[in-house]
Amino acid sequence: MSGAGKEPYLARRTFAIISHPDAGKTTLTEKLLLGGGAIRAAGQVRARGERRRARSDWMKIEQERGISVSSSVMTFERDGILFNLLDTPGHEDFSEDTYRTLTAVDAAIMVIDAAKGIETQTRKLFEVCRLRDIPIITFINKIDREGRHPMEVIDEIQEALALDVAPMSWPVGMGSDFFGVFDHIGNRFFTSSEGRGGALDTIKKVEGLEDPELVGELFDNIREELEENVELGGAGYPEFDRESFLEGHLTPVFFGSALRDYGIDQLLDFIAEHAPAPHSQPATGGRVITPDEKKVTGFVFKVQANMDPKHRDRIAFVRLCSGTFKRGMKLKHVRAGKPITVSAPIFFFAEEREIAEKAYPGDVIGVPNHGQLRVGDTLSEGEEIHVTGLPAFAPEILRRVRLTDTMRVKQMRRGLEDLAEEGLVQIFKPAIGTNWIVGVVGVLQLDVVVDRLKAEYQTEIGFETAMYNTARWIECEDKLKLDKFLETNRANVALDRDDKPVYLFKNAWEVSYVGEKNSDIGFRETREIVHTS
Repeated sequence: MSGAGKEPYLARRTFAIISHPDAGKTTLTEKLLLGGGAIRAAGQVRARGERRRARSDWMKIEQERGISVSSSVMTFERDGILFNLLDTPGHEDFSEDTYRTLTAVDAAIMVIDAAKGIETQTRKLFEVCRLRDIPIITFINKIDREGRHPMEVIDEIQEALALDVAPMSWPVGMGSDFFGVFDHIGNRFFTSSEGRGGALDTIKKVEGLEDPELVGELFDNIREELEENVELGGAGYPEFDRESFLEGHLTPVFFGSALRDYGIDQLLDFIAEHAPAPHSQPATGGRVITPDEKKVTGFVFKVQANMDPKHRDRIAFVRLCSGTFKRGMKLKHVRAGKPITVSAPIFFFAEEREIAEKAYPGDVIGVPNHGQLRVGDTLSEGEEIHVTGLPAFAPEILRRVRLTDTMRVKQMRRGLEDLAEEGLVQIFKPAIGTNWIVGVVGVLQLDVVVDRLKAEYQTEIGFETAMYNTARWIECEDKLKLDKFLETNRANVALDRDDKPVYLFKNAWEVSYVGEKNSDIGFRETREIVHTS
């Protein structure tokens, strides 16, 4: 399954981690990087203002709040497999950048708190994965703390997400009676030489639950519960089936504690052995781009400005779909219809960068540019083609921008356009009036906008309540009808940054009323991002 010795792309594993806030995603990310040799020490994010931080959390506001706001990519190699880990914000006030990151992965790890089970954010991100049939690996975290019964959590996953579940390990005790993790498939006992509650430092090969090495470690009540879990689990849940997993119907379930290193090596081994190699990508005209094609294609799923404040750089994150990319290649920027020379492509190793001499399907490279590349752009080795499947979502919060210093209108607009390119916000330019409206998915994004405009563009802004609370993209095949509708409703119409018309609604009732009154006009909650030349 590893793909070693075959086509290089078969040895790529590109995956994301999804979770609700505080489920332990940042700690798990660090420990996976540590297990993969990408970093030498993990810095825990324990509270707001803590100086030590996760390697993936580089933005100032992330460090101060102890949360992940933007999406990053981290590459590391282990046992001949190259892992591309795409980090996604877990905070409830995330941006649609999170959604789009999931368009660039082949699998996802879903992190669940053992005490809390399925939470709102987890469910939202899971639904995005399901729409794309992304295989999901479940990691039930924090089993070293008091939590719910393991089977209760597994049953909730099965019922709430309509997924078959296949337990791959079981906790040996929980909370104050936590002794480790039992791998009932490989007959391994992961434990600590310190006894209860210690960090993982010992792996014992055992001959089943009656093995003296295992029995001697445990109190009778803990052993009985473990035996019951293994026995009932074997009878009540299906065995792991790789085909069902790859189709997105079954999730393997691992129990662990990222903080104390339990489950990390199991996850990495499982991803290497069973997670899919790079998949095909849909494109315009019914075309499907397969990873074994000789010519290079890739798409921009994220743009990040000012990752290095000293250089005010702009990096386009490009997921390669096919071909062998080589540094210095000339690729066609399909939207612009012009060739670009990719002379300094970047691989990301935690917070370090390295020039990418070669890259293959499944890899994510950073392409420095001066604003030419935007989310949704396709790069190809000459073919006139556009990768599809990248969504824009109608924002749930709209605010008018208030500029403190009116002499800095130009800087403000440039900053907002840059942040809109990243997917952090959406900007709407009303047909009547000059005050731009900013749209976001979560309230936190407004704070990020204020913080970044001040730090990166030396421009202070505030926000005022807009009379609108949602936006919908306007569509109509009849151009005359569309033009008439736009002219009649100019007070409620704006253009997004791609000059697509949107209707700004005051409330949910108005969405329904205007939709019924104009049945030949479509009001869309999502829009496909396809930039045509």
